[in-house]
Amino acid sequence: MQWSRLKASDLKFMSSSLHQNEEQARSLSAEDQAKLAECMLESLHTSIEEIETAWSEEIALRIEAFQKGEIIAYSAEEVFAEARQILP
Repeated sequence: MQWSRLKASDLKFMSSSLHQNEEQARSLSAEDQAKLAECMLESLHTSIEEIETAWSEEIALRIEAFQKGEIIAYSAEEVFAEARQILP
């Protein structure tokens, strides 16, 4: 099915089908849900290994920036105090 040729009826079917799949997925055990999530992520043409590598690189960059004083760090106490002021 090409996106340029979608009709409202196609979207309704897809939405219903997606809802059914979501309900089925939620009924799985936590372990099976994790396996399903991994398969779904891999189906997007990005492997788990690539995602983990990208996050590892991002973490290393953030640590390096912090150590160089290029980013500001806030204590947990500061963050929670600000959150309490913002949130009801």
